[in-house]
Amino acid sequence: MTSRSLLRVVLSGAVVASALALTTGPADAGQKAPRTVPVRLLSLNDFHGHLEPPTGSAGRMVDEHGATVEAGGAAYLAAHLDRLDDANTLKVAQGDLIGATPLISAAYHDEPSVEFLGKVGVTVAAVGNHEFDEGYSELKRIMYGGCHPVDGCSPAGEWKGADYDYIGANVLFKQPGANAEKTALDQLKDAPSRQTTLVRQLLRDYGIPALPPVSIRWKNGVPIGFIGLVTKTTPSIVTSEGIKDLRFIDEVKAANVASKLLKLVGVKAQVVLVHEGDQVTPNQSPDACSAVPGEGNRIATQVDPEIDMVLSGHSHQAYLCQLPDPAGRNRLYSQGGSFGRVITQVDFQVNTRSRDIVRESVVADNHVVTRTVTPDPQIVNFVQTWKDRVTPVANRPVGNISADITRAPAPSGESQLGNLIADAQLEAAKTGGNAEIALMNPGGVRADFTYAPDGVVTYGEVFTVQPFNNLTQVVTLTGAQLDALLEQQFQVNRILAPSASLTYTINRALPLGSRVSNIAINGQPVTETQQIRVAANNFLVGGGDGFSVFTQGTDLWSGPLDIDALVAYIGARSPVGPPAVDRITVAG
Repeated sequence: MTSRSLLRVVLSGAVVASALALTTGPADAGQKAPRTVPVRLLSLNDFHGHLEPPTGSAGRMVDEHGATVEAGGAAYLAAHLDRLDDANTLKVAQGDLIGATPLISAAYHDEPSVEFLGKVGVTVAAVGNHEFDEGYSELKRIMYGGCHPVDGCSPAGEWKGADYDYIGANVLFKQPGANAEKTALDQLKDAPSRQTTLVRQLLRDYGIPALPPVSIRWKNGVPIGFIGLVTKTTPSIVTSEGIKDLRFIDEVKAANVASKLLKLVGVKAQVVLVHEGDQVTPNQSPDACSAVPGEGNRIATQVDPEIDMVLSGHSHQAYLCQLPDPAGRNRLYSQGGSFGRVITQVDFQVNTRSRDIVRESVVADNHVVTRTVTPDPQIVNFVQTWKDRVTPVANRPVGNISADITRAPAPSGESQLGNLIADAQLEAAKTGGNAEIALMNPGGVRADFTYAPDGVVTYGEVFTVQPFNNLTQVVTLTGAQLDALLEQQFQVNRILAPSASLTYTINRALPLGSRVSNIAINGQPVTETQQIRVAANNFLVGGGDGFSVFTQGTDLWSGPLDIDALVAYIGARSPVGPPAVDRITVAG
């Protein structure tokens, strides 16, 4: 059995073998090969379906000269990619290309965004946590094709699947399909003993991938291996039901296993595409090494020295750094902002004999996707087509507001809009779910409601506020568990917006675990043994954002989508004013 066959065996039981380009590469046609050949990478991260130019602060970027400029938009992104493209180019991405997207993409389960990325030539992408927003099964549909099982085909017809590979080396099955590992090991009986031992160890120590862990691309006669990684925190920031059969292991461990697999088939030029990154010192040039060391830095400095560069995402920042690998050699660690506002260009040479990247040749540049260029006309038409398709849905009025309702936190941590959403979810969950209180996570509130120009709220505006299509659910917690849940806010540094029926006092000067007091429901003090029906979205109920106490809840009830609850609430009470932010009393 060849080493290439062994790699297929290692990955048996996963949706992998067909995604690996395990060939010997183009022939030299009798010509003497040059000592090195050039390769260019153009990379994106955290596109989040922004086909139209993003607005507000999300549509601005500090450029290389320190100026804040308007940036992003699919047609401008396509034009810049075309300008930077050459015969040596591979286009790659670091996750969150879909999920938490504007309605133009989300209304059709992000098929328009994936189609756009294929049109501009993206060839391989790591999965991000938002690729799992609708669950593992839906991600596979996006990858391989087919119409949505509930909503059917989009106006474009049957979905053909992504034109690029999605990869995720640290996404494994909790319990692989029947005899998957045994089948893989049985096929090793004729392999050389050294290779058999290695593969057995990998299978037992690593597990069976749920996604292709790597993708190999040939350019100028040399293979480039890409290793996909997603933040290991994914289970805490996506809905648990959709990933219940998966586990997300440490990024470094998975990268090192994938690196060994690539080396096993002779691929030494290795690039990590990781959906994890760091925050930055604000207002720096996108070409500065402004990253404040965090999880991204840990990964970039600890993955195997065989890996030549680490392109990152997730934190929505732009930076270019050189960090030491475990052998002490510098390698590139980069990120390109978010929403299609930055393209990371990486140029390097590959030695044609060793087939390894010449580290000293690596040059990187973060290009801001300005709107001062002529937008790509084909993509302009493409975006307009989808905009026309979604306009009747987006423009449908659902009600009115009497003033701006914002996400700005009060001293207590609650917000007008968070409180409004909590009230809406409580109302939607009373009948059937018997809800008494509701709680809303601040990270799920993605925009403000603005009164201008006439106070009318459209479905598109509601969707922009709540784009995740979470279910409104109810569980029973005891009074003691509710107290523990509210105390947990100070461990995860997130204050949940409460419905008007819930009031309590906080004192941040007290020790962790004792900061919450005077919990009351409709003015009545809560006892430790009291059984309380608590409404929240299914992300929180599954323990999202670190609120693990929610998972102790019993008697689960599922109700309408959160967006439908908010639409119904606004429609029934128009005009809606900003709720008071006095449900949490601050004592210290």
